[in-house]
Amino acid sequence: MTDQVTEAPPASGRKRPLLILAPLLLFGAMAVLFAFALTKGDPSKLPSALIGRPAPPLALTAIDGLQEGQRTVPLLTSELLQKGEVTVVNFWASWCGPCIEEHPLLIELAQKTKVPVVGVNYKDAAANARRFLSRYGNPFAAIGADTTGRTAIEWGVYGMPETFVIDGQGRVAYKHVGPISRSTLDRNILPTIARLRAQKPGS
Repeated sequence: MTDQVTEAPPASGRKRPLLILAPLLLFGAMAVLFAFALTKGDPSKLPSALIGRPAPPLALTAIDGLQEGQRTVPLLTSELLQKGEVTVVNFWASWCGPCIEEHPLLIELAQKTKVPVVGVNYKDAAANARRFLSRYGNPFAAIGADTTGRTAIEWGVYGMPETFVIDGQGRVAYKHVGPISRSTLDRNILPTIARLRAQKPGS
């Protein structure tokens, strides 16, 4: 009787299940990390390389037909951020739900502080932008349309809405990612504005 010899399966055959499982395990690990970041992280605290630096250029176009009463709302330009006064720049869009949430606080901010609040309308149709401001009110002293998204890229914008506080020399002093809340307004934005206003020009 001849003994039967059982051959070991090829090494490649044993490795195949590992090759199949590896991407799944990697995806699972990434999903866990992402979920942890969503529950524990605060997107408003994402660092910005712009803090303390001159605000990037604004390459915006006018929103056709946008008026405030009998006055056409001025086009937002880089020069407006360099006139020696603190300015708040808000990136928004009519299709952005969180932009609706924060809008009353932008109106309050403009009225309470008399600081120019200016808007960058992101990848929006002019008719929709006009309709949004007509319905919810217009806090913007000047506004421009970022139809291509180029300005948002230059400013490092992650998504709508985002808000920047610009000092009197045109430098970025503060950035907030996401909709402004009452807490953010009272604890961060208003104190930043007060601090910048108290500083001497050129300091």
